[in-house]
Amino acid sequence: MKPAAFAYARAESLDHALALIGGEPDARILAGGQSLIATLNMRLSEPRLLVDINRVPGLDGIARRDGFLELGALMRHAQAERSPDIAAHAPLIAKAMPHIGHPAIRNRGTIGGSIAFGDPAAELPACLVALGGEIVIAGPTGERAIKADDFYRGLFETALTSRDMVTAIRVPAATADMRIGFAELARRHGDYAIAGLAATARANGKTLTDVRLAFFSVGVTPVRAHGAEAALAGGDVEAAVAALARDLDPPDDVQATSAVKRRLAGVLTRRVAKQLMEPRA
Repeated sequence: MKPAAFAYARAESLDHALALIGGEPDARILAGGQSLIATLNMRLSEPRLLVDINRVPGLDGIARRDGFLELGALMRHAQAERSPDIAAHAPLIAKAMPHIGHPAIRNRGTIGGSIAFGDPAAELPACLVALGGEIVIAGPTGERAIKADDFYRGLFETALTSRDMVTAIRVPAATADMRIGFAELARRHGDYAIAGLAATARANGKTLTDVRLAFFSVGVTPVRAHGAEAALAGGDVEAAVAALARDLDPPDDVQATSAVKRRLAGVLTRRVAKQLMEPRA
């Protein structure tokens, strides 16, 4: 299929981009386009205006300040995958990057696009939730930051309004006691995950504290497993697996039934728990 007719505008600055989307309620932002172009072609999305932000300066950098690592929204997945700063200060994101699509997708897809689109099977939203990160948003009233836990509201529904634009994400910079874990199960590497898990914790001797488990592809948003988190903090992996029966209620989909997804979540929990107990490299 071909997309419905739309107007096109190239933003030259952040203010210009905000003015363009503010003047057309049915506008869409074009960055990497890896999800948008597909939805246009299938006419699942029929905007009146596409606003191309690829030439907006200052949105693809990395900065470390006040204990956080800030990643610009226009940073490509491939750029993040190769970044020594991300490997050192946001190792969970570095670990997840090779699982995002295939090389051609990572060459064009952007950090901000993945976060803003909010696909429940995507890796980055779950990583951001696991890290306790936040999304930096520019809008008509200025800049604001929203915690990842509060950003995702429902299926492809976020805290963004039609006049907002993601400009960056911020995550706490890794410390010596931080532990991370990531695993997913997919039919082929690079395909959408049947189930996945991003996790962080703090090492306190031989125990874990501040455990955060964010599952993806098991709900309409990234899902925190609070009961399993408490069990892992108590050192009981099997109790954490058992708690998933209360924490998760995955819907059936074209890839697997709810029961299969819940079972796979248990497999992932055991694998990630082992990663969390390993000393940071």
